Amino acid sequence: MNKELMDLLKAQFSLRMQKATQQLTNTSQLKNVRRDIARVRTLLEQKASAK
Repeated sequence: MNKELMDLLKAQFSLRMQKATQQLTNTSQLKNVRRDIARVRTLLEQKASAK
């Protein structure tokens, strides 16, 4: 899970850089990655609170 979170954060950074340099054509990718990050973080928090 942590590796997946790190991969998503790297993807988000890359997409933000593309957006800043006007290279990103599909801006909905940024929203999708942000939501995926939230999903993974929610699962990690649920696992942590279950212990």
